[in-house]
Amino acid sequence: MAKVKEAKNIWLDGKLIPWNDAKIHVLSHSLHYANAVFEGVRAYQTKNGIAIFRLEEHTKRLLNSAKACLIDVPYTLDELIKAQIELIKSNDFKETVYLRPLIFLGYGSMGVSHLGSPTQVALIAWEWGAYMGEEALENGIKVKISSWAKPAPNAMMSKAKASANYFNSQMANHEAITCGYDEALLLDANGFVAEGSGECFFIVRDGAIITPPNDTSLESITQNTVIEIAKNLGYEVKRQKITRDEVYVSDEAFFTGTAAEVTPISNVDGRIIGSGKIGEITKKLQKAYFAAVRGEDEKYLKYLTYCN
Repeated sequence: MAKVKEAKNIWLDGKLIPWNDAKIHVLSHSLHYANAVFEGVRAYQTKNGIAIFRLEEHTKRLLNSAKACLIDVPYTLDELIKAQIELIKSNDFKETVYLRPLIFLGYGSMGVSHLGSPTQVALIAWEWGAYMGEEALENGIKVKISSWAKPAPNAMMSKAKASANYFNSQMANHEAITCGYDEALLLDANGFVAEGSGECFFIVRDGAIITPPNDTSLESITQNTVIEIAKNLGYEVKRQKITRDEVYVSDEAFFTGTAAEVTPISNVDGRIIGSGKIGEITKKLQKAYFAAVRGEDEKYLKYLTYCN
């Protein structure tokens, strides 16, 4: 995991301010009780300038997450879209950018109830390349099936991209890394594969691409994109439950996500997946995905918001 590379400006509560001036009070409600929502968005350098990928979809999901978590947002969809474009334009980015919109509860009241705590909105962007490193995109990563399970949908919200949900992910990821792996894969409450700590999961078996249903996982925008790309390339895509032993005998496996993009998996719980390197289908999907986000494929230009 790379250290955050400082940028020039951050957008906070309606204003662009210098990076180091973005401060909040230590009694901010979300700091204590984790009721906050966020997004992960990427902007890529294209031949026509920097462009944000699927900005509207990410911003809609951000607002839906806030609604589910009972957070009143003082900005409209259009205002937040314009603010993210403004933020990107205000920073002199030369490489791939990661954009983190965050809606949280500030200083105003204390106690489990968040009533009386003001809503604050921050938009942060910085240059960030491959989430797990360039080598991971080429050679794949080692994954451990976690001892931590995804919470049942009646225990935690599964469709809101809420900060509180990621404590589960953080513990799973930490367990995997300290055991010598690169990432975790979590099962759901019924023992079927759910997702990674921050990624969606796919396997390939007998030429078909398989990914779990969204029973207890976030409705992923990148997963949706990769499924669309796969179908356009002529592959069969199945949404069905996956058991851990099906993962062990898969021909290929990979993660998808805004940060992870399309990251191949070479090893799960000590079992070599396929050849132990990026699989043929994964490689084609990865190549097509990068062409889409970088504005090199006309079919996906509809997903780009240029910031020029």
